[in-house]
Amino acid sequence: MKPIERSPDLYDPRAPQPDELVSRLGRWSAGRGPLYLLLAARLRRLVDEGALPPGALLPPDRRLAKALAVGRTTVVAAYDTLRQEGRLVRRQGSGTRVARPALAPAPPGEADTPPGADSPRGTETARVSETSNPLFLHLLEAPDDVILLSCAAPAQPPPELAEAYRSLVLPDGDLGYHPAGLGVLRAAVAARYTARGVPTGPERILVTTGAQQGLSLLTRLLLAPGDGVLVEAPSYPGALDLFREAAAVPLPVAVGPDGLDVAEAVRVMERHRPALAYVVARFQNPTGAVLPPLAGRRLVAAANALGVPLVDDEVLGDLAFDTAPDSASPSLSAYGEVIAVGSLSKVVWGGLRIGWVRGPASLVARLARLKALHDLGCDVPSQLVAARLLDDFAAVRAARLRTLRAGHAHLRAELARLLPSWSCAPATGGQTLWVRLPHGDGVSFAQLALRHGVAVLPGATADALGGSVRRLRLHFLLPPETLTEAVRRLAAAWAEYTPGPGPERSSLRGFTV
Repeated sequence: MKPIERSPDLYDPRAPQPDELVSRLGRWSAGRGPLYLLLAARLRRLVDEGALPPGALLPPDRRLAKALAVGRTTVVAAYDTLRQEGRLVRRQGSGTRVARPALAPAPPGEADTPPGADSPRGTETARVSETSNPLFLHLLEAPDDVILLSCAAPAQPPPELAEAYRSLVLPDGDLGYHPAGLGVLRAAVAARYTARGVPTGPERILVTTGAQQGLSLLTRLLLAPGDGVLVEAPSYPGALDLFREAAAVPLPVAVGPDGLDVAEAVRVMERHRPALAYVVARFQNPTGAVLPPLAGRRLVAAANALGVPLVDDEVLGDLAFDTAPDSASPSLSAYGEVIAVGSLSKVVWGGLRIGWVRGPASLVARLARLKALHDLGCDVPSQLVAARLLDDFAAVRAARLRTLRAGHAHLRAELARLLPSWSCAPATGGQTLWVRLPHGDGVSFAQLALRHGVAVLPGATADALGGSVRRLRLHFLLPPETLTEAVRRLAAAWAEYTPGPGPERSSLRGFTV
């Protein structure tokens, strides 16, 4: 799609005329759900695809409403939805503009503006996703001079992975198309659940291209525009992005030291009957909290009684620092009907794109049909390798945990040495620390930290309640010397940091892992 023409100043392009924007919106109202959510969904796509570039001035509410033949409240609600996500900036006297990417270089004339200080568009310029910005890719593929503390994934695959590929024997007489997954891998994953006290047959397992595809398929199958979805606050940003893209309405419930506030979650489910509830019960992303067994049992019982599909993201569940994999808390699937999503990316390697969904056989069959429309099934060699790794998974996991425990201790020691004013509780598992800054906000500090050569995840990008403003998520998966250098750079950035007014609301945007 051809971008709207812009003036030489990237951050002050001419506004598209209402008729021009209407033509770009196309058949935006074709679909189910409230009109404002359908309009917000189409505008969101134009922003994320770059058709509405950073700084683009959008038509005033009344003019766009007249051009679309809808009430002004529809446009106001759509604009407000995108403002809350951080995609738009609405300021009295300057109209509604597409926000500048959070980690983008400052526009001309703003390079020396202290982080968080007033600028031509105020502090709201900081709140927008990296998804519409080339720097978003740096969260996954950093340039050589940037240390990546924002993407929590193993930097080095284990030697068992290479060995499994070397000894790979491909089956004869097999076309290679298995939408639900290769039988041997489905059986291996099912056996893991059964061994953990959750009886499971292969028919209840769908193999996916990573856990992210599993979440994407569930979102597409179970959510329609306007549907409510219960989410933790904060939560995994990649899931929040999927729900927003589906034009669903987040129903956030706070997470504390003991995980989700289950009493409030039950009240939300009773009041709103969401189409989906999404939680990370073990080593919650990003806080690291673990939901106690009694609370987990109550959550599952309530969801089952109310008919709310409950999705438990188990990607981090194997990373308990204790040597017993289930010592922290059993899988929620042990308490009732739960849709579990898992993968090998955190224990083995992110480059092995093998994940799974465990659920009722009828749901798995529907998901398999949907997956077949997208890719006809995961590649067979990777599935065979994954099945072999699961045969001796305990050894692979033990090696990963040794690395994680050492990295956790080293990062905490370096933070205490160089940034003693920062605070974070020790983790009991997972791969990240949930750090609290003594003042300022994580978004503006992340911008400054990037200029010092280290990328971090601001907590506000993960919080649908608009909280976690002073939080950062830092992972400890890098070698000790790299973690030391990363903290040194963070300390140098902190010494320069001059916080301005905090953001009024967090952004829900910015895919991270």
